[in-house]
Amino acid sequence: MKPTKLLSVIATATMMLTAVSCGQKKDAKVLVLYYSQTSNTEQVANEIASRLNADKEAIVAVNPYDGDFHATIERCLQEREQGILPEIHPVAANLDDYDVIFLGYPVWFGTFAPPVITWLNSVDLSGKTIVPFCTFGSGGLDSSTRDLATKQPNANILPGYGVRAARLAAMPKEVDQFLKANGFLEGEYAVLPEFPELQEVSAEESAIFDAAVDGYPMLHAKATKVAVRAIPDGIEYLFTAVDLPREGAPEMPAHELQVYVTVADGEAPVFTQVIR
Repeated sequence: MKPTKLLSVIATATMMLTAVSCGQKKDAKVLVLYYSQTSNTEQVANEIASRLNADKEAIVAVNPYDGDFHATIERCLQEREQGILPEIHPVAANLDDYDVIFLGYPVWFGTFAPPVITWLNSVDLSGKTIVPFCTFGSGGLDSSTRDLATKQPNANILPGYGVRAARLAAMPKEVDQFLKANGFLEGEYAVLPEFPELQEVSAEESAIFDAAVDGYPMLHAKATKVAVRAIPDGIEYLFTAVDLPREGAPEMPAHELQVYVTVADGEAPVFTQVIR
């Protein structure tokens, strides 16, 4: 990292504040409703429900997606081509009893998994407060939240929480901070500074990016610009990157994307999400 950038991050870290949530939403009646195929999303649902002492229920497909990754992809592609959505078992919870619904799902094809689409097509969430949460391979919180707003335009959709399946060990601490920052729990949480203006990436920052994405087969890109900010116990990078040509598809057009990378103190770089 360039010395001027490092000094800026250090200065920002000294000004990082903590705040105490007012807990305005903590008395709301909360339902944690989720679909989970591999238990990743279920782990997040359990964490949220436990911290909020909330009711919890799973969305269950009548014909489960119980195959491996490739089998699931193949089935989803077939269903999409045929315009088929999976049947789900009825949700037992009476939605009229709840003010807030935490809606959880894995991200498939950039949005919520098909059983969640089936459920959303069957309900009217007008006036409800919806908090999305999701697990993913590389990203999809932003795109799925936009799709949720399209599906339920009269719901009050709050900012959501997403985590890579490869980073589930970090999830409990992140959920705690997320719930406090959004007023569902009382307690101190870190107030992060805004990212500064993007700058041209240095050789050292490019190496950090490459190390963070190394080994992930769905992300083959080159960093071009970067912004840096301090976070508790480390540094976070926001990279702008462009897709690189792939073997077998050299003519594929390059797309710009954003990649968030964290470097915790004493640990290797890891990317936390991709926004395409």
